[in-house]
Amino acid sequence: MNLTPVLRAEALKVLTLRSLCGTLAALFAVTTAFSALAGASGASDPDFDPLFTSLSGVMPGQIAAIAFGAVVVSSEYQGNGIRLSLAAVPQRGRWFAAKLVVVAVPALAVGLVTALAALLAARAGLGAAADALTVGEQVRGVVGCGIYLMLIALFAAGLTTLFRSGVATLSTLVPFILVVSFVIGDAAGTVADFLPDKSGQIVLYRTREGALGPWTGLAVTALWAAGALLAGFWRLRRRDA
Repeated sequence: MNLTPVLRAEALKVLTLRSLCGTLAALFAVTTAFSALAGASGASDPDFDPLFTSLSGVMPGQIAAIAFGAVVVSSEYQGNGIRLSLAAVPQRGRWFAAKLVVVAVPALAVGLVTALAALLAARAGLGAAADALTVGEQVRGVVGCGIYLMLIALFAAGLTTLFRSGVATLSTLVPFILVVSFVIGDAAGTVADFLPDKSGQIVLYRTREGALGPWTGLAVTALWAAGALLAGFWRLRRRDA
């Protein structure tokens, strides 16, 4: 079977599952709302970074991106639906590639729109405090934010394929990002820049000292995502559906 009909089938699954559309809507709503709140009060912070403040809603919003990547894959393991999918597409690599496309493309598209909306909402609250931001910095922040959300969704998709469970992925990633990453970040200094979330979030800052820059940070997150996807594909190839 060619890739095109496989992509069409996988895209149809995403469009017909309300929970998936709901997670993308939550990504937009939560990120924009928290960025708007940060913009209304962020300028009083002595370490104020107008770009990071404008995009800081990504911190809670990324949970929805993780949920999206996890649910797209975990829905296959409910009621042994994976058996039907692989019976229709015996080439597991082709099926997995199509699955990743339907994770990456919506996550990137919604991520870019969300980042732009968050930036505009926060700038409305910041007013003149954000005037120092250049067009290039804002474009880099919006594009980098969209790429980061796509990578974190793919990271979740890879782990879900490895664990064969969306619950296991969410139980691992959400506490890690909300709790463990902050604790390690405070204790480990620049080493924390190489964590999957911390490295990608460097692109959200206007200026930030450390071993990684905005794009090299995203590259580190991409390596984490690639590692999870390779591990997931290894599990998919070795285990009977």
